[in-house]
Amino acid sequence: MSPASPTFFCIGLSVLQVIQTQSGPLPKPSLQAQPSSLVPLGQSVTLRCQGPPDVDLYRLEKLKPEKYEDQDFLFIPTMERSNAGRYRCSYQNGSDWSLPSDQLELIATGVYAKPSLSAHPSSAVPQGRDVTLKCQSPYSFDEFVLYKEGDTGPYKRPEKWYRANFPIITVTAAHSGTYRCFSFSSSFPYLWSAPSDPLVLVVTGLSVTPSQVPMEESFPVTESSRRPSILPTNKISTTEKPMNITASPEGLSPPFGFAHQHYAKGNLVGICLGAMIIIILVGGF
Repeated sequence: MSPASPTFFCIGLSVLQVIQTQSGPLPKPSLQAQPSSLVPLGQSVTLRCQGPPDVDLYRLEKLKPEKYEDQDFLFIPTMERSNAGRYRCSYQNGSDWSLPSDQLELIATGVYAKPSLSAHPSSAVPQGRDVTLKCQSPYSFDEFVLYKEGDTGPYKRPEKWYRANFPIITVTAAHSGTYRCFSFSSSFPYLWSAPSDPLVLVVTGLSVTPSQVPMEESFPVTESSRRPSILPTNKISTTEKPMNITASPEGLSPPFGFAHQHYAKGNLVGICLGAMIIIILVGGF
């Protein structure tokens, strides 16, 4: 081996170490609960960790109390209170460990009696108005959660004990659907009540009051000009008088050229009259 060979070998090792350092830690895996992270007591659930192909080792762990298993899934045949809590997973390739996955909160439901869910002023809401969904528990819980079927996440709202209000401001067709709520104590955040009975929220047509209907028109209009131009308004409170929706048919303003012609003719007449008065006065002298 020539004297230069050890030098090139050391340089190669240094470059390899720099590349490994710059590449950073292994990317984190994902952790999912199937079929759902909300699990009724007595039902089954599977936690599955998903990383890149050809992983050497998976580790799935439960936090508080800490325990883990070196596998990519955890099957719970019968959900119990002790299974509820926070979970995460990671994987190993060679001597390197990945970043941990985002934590998954596994919730045991049905631990307490269900709350009631109601809509005020009504579960049939005109589009553009407000509605409040009220969740009420028979227990002195300080945490409430509202779920809408089809949405990916809940709406949490800590409120006064026994009840919580979930206001929906200026409802649209997207707010239509089936809602349920849960209640629980912040001291035991992974032990929830059974879900409330479903509440179906129906969004009806656009809300219009008599004061918002256009008055008699003293000019001819086409069918297309009868369509109102609705301006956006601020929040409409259910305890205050609703703001009027502005209806302004098209074609109210005369064409610019027509108004400009009248203005020009008026100026010309005024100039002529002024000139005649000056001539009369000069002739009198």
